[in-house]
Amino acid sequence: MSRRRYAALLTLLLVAGCSGGHTSSGAPPDEGPGEIVVASGRDVTGKNGIREQLIEAWNQQQDKAGTGYRARLVELPGNADEQRSQLLGALQSGSADYDVVNLDVTWVPEFAAARLVRPLPAGTLDADVIKSVADTARWDGKVYAAPFNSDVGLLYYRSDLLRRAGVSRPELEQGVSWARLQELSRAVTKKMPGVTGWTTQLGAYEGRTVNAIEAFASAVPDFELTDGDGHYDASVGELTAGIAELRTRADPSYTLPDAFHSDEAESLGDFADGRTEFLRQWPYAYRTLHQSFGTDQLGVAPLPGRAVLGGQNLAVTESSGRAAKAAELITYLTGRQSERCLLDAGFAATRTSAYVDNNVTCGAVGAGQTPSASPTGESTDPMPRDAAGRPAYARTTLLPALRKAVQRPRTPLYGAFTQTFSAQLGPLFRDDRPQDAALARQLDAALKKALPN
Repeated sequence: MSRRRYAALLTLLLVAGCSGGHTSSGAPPDEGPGEIVVASGRDVTGKNGIREQLIEAWNQQQDKAGTGYRARLVELPGNADEQRSQLLGALQSGSADYDVVNLDVTWVPEFAAARLVRPLPAGTLDADVIKSVADTARWDGKVYAAPFNSDVGLLYYRSDLLRRAGVSRPELEQGVSWARLQELSRAVTKKMPGVTGWTTQLGAYEGRTVNAIEAFASAVPDFELTDGDGHYDASVGELTAGIAELRTRADPSYTLPDAFHSDEAESLGDFADGRTEFLRQWPYAYRTLHQSFGTDQLGVAPLPGRAVLGGQNLAVTESSGRAAKAAELITYLTGRQSERCLLDAGFAATRTSAYVDNNVTCGAVGAGQTPSASPTGESTDPMPRDAAGRPAYARTTLLPALRKAVQRPRTPLYGAFTQTFSAQLGPLFRDDRPQDAALARQLDAALKKALPN
């Protein structure tokens, strides 16, 4: 066999390997060296963020090897819902030449079922990937993505305010019950009338869905809204219990009124301004808040009850003309060293080794080079770190929270689900709140329509 024919056969095998045997008559052949375009939402690690740095490190490897490939990151504007719409529109219409897409974990079933992304080799998810995180990359028995960065709900608190309120042991790293959180909230408000107990994200968007799922999963053991096929699978009784728990968490006596229309940025600002004692937020806030608060002022603990898993996964588009090399890029971006880089920069890593193996370091972007969390790109890094250079809370708080986290419903109809779920729960946050059982019956009927069998 000639070298040219061998090379052509090898290319075909690589493409088949990265697609798990899945083929499409509309998928173009591999175009060879050129640009690989990665579409993603905003990088919360700031200007010249860690995602951009990792892609540039891969580009430097390709330049050194003379492969002729380069990757380019395209950041999509808007919130998560708007980014999802942009990606769906671009991939369905073919209006954008994306090779790799960074999908929210809830989007994987939808993009897979619509054949907008192609399967990856089963070995993509090795034993080092945290199990709860790895489960978000599968659909219909296949692996469609590689976990890039994870997320989980956490509880941030002002330990200095607790001390001022007379709390003798203001450190809550080992966790706190919801009843204890309410007790502490009222103690702080009594001493400091201008400070409300807590805030979270209850605006009419995905944040409300996340908070509600956390409440429902905390109230009902092994709670699931959908089965393995994405079909609706809950009872009115379970919904009633979940609504009751959500009502308790949104009690106006200790919930900041602005929480009922807040998103992540707004709730973070309220907490940073000292308007609340507690905040439900994602891991990126750990670094952001330490720009303003010292370790004697700020603490982080597991969220009371169950916490929702978030994050983003990388997938190769069905329309990619460089699918094999795109899969190779994903392998690099989600590898052990890259995941350690993501953790050091403030993301939640998807691999256990990033948290526990001191031999895994971030050498890809240079020792000690971490992105700035400030809009100006300043390189100050007041984030507390452990002896190995990780965020100080990573191994003791973040990793256990990821392992215990619950998923939102997995269904190709997630967009319809979350819109219905969020809208139906809206009356719970008005002054004339309906009874739990009545709202549960309405929610049950609406979800049966949104998620038909």
